[in-house]
Amino acid sequence: MRITTGKYRGRIIEMPKGIRPTQEKVRKAVFDILGDIEGLSFLELFAGSGAVGFEALSRGVKDLTLVECNRDCLLVIKKNIESLALSKVEPLALGACNLYPQEAQGAIQILFRAQRKFDIIFLDPPYYQEISKKTLQTLVSYDILAPNGLILVQHFGKDNLPEAAGDLVLFKQKKYGDTVLSFYRKVTIAKDSVERIADSG
Repeated sequence: MRITTGKYRGRIIEMPKGIRPTQEKVRKAVFDILGDIEGLSFLELFAGSGAVGFEALSRGVKDLTLVECNRDCLLVIKKNIESLALSKVEPLALGACNLYPQEAQGAIQILFRAQRKFDIIFLDPPYYQEISKKTLQTLVSYDILAPNGLILVQHFGKDNLPEAAGDLVLFKQKKYGDTVLSFYRKVTIAKDSVERIADSG
C-alpha cells in the first residue's frame, strides 16, 4: 500500500497479516470529503497499519495519534514510523506521531484525562461486533472531540449506526460497496450549518 498524496506521496506502508485494510478508493474518498486538513489534529483508533493516519500526516495535520492494541499491528506501525523517518522525541512520541499501544476504550479515557482534543477522530474497528456503537458511546462519555471537530466511522454497510449518540449527530453517510463512511459532529453546531455540510457532498 502506498501513500497517495502529500509530503510522503508514493511511500510504501507495510500491512500486518490478517487485517482488513482500508481500500485505496475509500482512503481517497475519506480525504476528498475532509478537504484541507492542514494544521489539524488527527486521532486514528483501531489503527491497524496506521495507513489512514499516515495519509493524514502526509497531507499536513499538525499531530497524529495512533491507538492500536494488537501486537503484530504495533510492530508494523513502528516499522512504518521508522520508514517515514519520524524521529523519537519521548517514549511513545515519535515526531508528530504519538502511539498508544492499548485498547481503544482505555486510550480514550487516558486522552480525556490528559485534556486532549482532536479535530478529526477516525475509527475503523473490526466488523460484525458492534464495536463502532460502543466506541461512539465512549467518545460521548469521555469527550475528546474539538468543538468544531468530526468523527468518521468506517463500518460494514449492514451495521446500522445511530443517528445520534449523546451530543453527536450523524450528518453524512457515503457507501462504497459493502463499506460505509459515517460522519458525526456535535449537535451544538447550528442546524443550518450541518445541513450545508451534508448537502455539500
